[in-house]
Amino acid sequence: MDVLRPTLVRTGGRIYRKNLIREQAYPHEEEEEGCTRSVVFFLTGPGDCTDEPCDAFVVEETERGFQCRVEVPSPFYKYIIGKKGETKKRLETETRTSISIPKPGVEQEIVITGQHRSGVISARTRIDVLLDSFRKKQPFTHFLSFALNQPAIQEKFLQFKEEVLEKCSKDHGVSSSLFQNPAKLHLTLGTLVLLNEQEIQKACDLLQRCKEDFVDQIAGGKPLTVEVAGVEYMNDDPAMTDVLYAKVRMKDGSDRLQVIADQLVERFVASSLMLKEWDRVKLHATVMNTLFRKDPSAEERNNTVTGKSSFKERESFDGRNILKLFENFYFGEVQLDSVCLSQRFSSDTSGYYATSGQLTFS
Repeated sequence: MDVLRPTLVRTGGRIYRKNLIREQAYPHEEEEEGCTRSVVFFLTGPGDCTDEPCDAFVVEETERGFQCRVEVPSPFYKYIIGKKGETKKRLETETRTSISIPKPGVEQEIVITGQHRSGVISARTRIDVLLDSFRKKQPFTHFLSFALNQPAIQEKFLQFKEEVLEKCSKDHGVSSSLFQNPAKLHLTLGTLVLLNEQEIQKACDLLQRCKEDFVDQIAGGKPLTVEVAGVEYMNDDPAMTDVLYAKVRMKDGSDRLQVIADQLVERFVASSLMLKEWDRVKLHATVMNTLFRKDPSAEERNNTVTGKSSFKERESFDGRNILKLFENFYFGEVQLDSVCLSQRFSSDTSGYYATSGQLTFS
């Protein structure tokens, strides 16, 4: 690591320098697919954290010193404990604190106590960084979406599917298994890892604050009229396409849909409920995806869609004819009146994703 340009770690809406004095890796408690994960700690003494931002979280003074409470989903307890308790012991030793962790499956706060305020702050910061690291590795559980599954859109989508199979089925890799479930047509704004009811409620509450703070003003209390028309591909070679999507645009030519999407993601990123991946949300409705070939219920993170993640075991298809013949295919007009907090791998009575919460425009 370049000591003049230390790695920056973003967590809890703040940025910390990753100052490595020495490193020691500890194997993770669990092994997945034969591989052992390692955790690297940022090792500094408790006296080195006097410049920590003390307003980042509440540190209470007690009769015996100081304490800080941390809300942590129970699935993450094991990461703080570590194999045979080594991670917890190391944190306590290096920060001169005591860390009380609830029993597995019990949703309570972790309590950090110590004689020195700086040690408690240091322990809390390290736990935040540790949790942030592991959260990034978790598969997402929810996502913000605009539903595009209105009957008229579904009907046009099925027409698109029928015509593509009729005219392009001989093209390499093209088959009926690639097409989206019409009941689940949607726009994804961003993905979230929500591991307990408290985190789900926090996301729902934030949606409502966004409605009050800016969505009502932008939308004017009315649904947004959007046209779904034309198709485009994600990667750089149409002969080896993995994702084909329908494009969307506001019927009035404005950018209100884009502005709402971008500001929603910005708020969720600032609240540490979502990872920032791009400067702007790429509004798209997936219509064909090679992930569906093996798993019709597959959903992707935004970075997977845009090609940042590995495409191992994906069989691409030749999309050149589809792009030529259906470049301007009109899927229809739709009234968008809500943003849904959708649950991954779920369905409601309409066939769309089950909703944990939503923001309505009217």
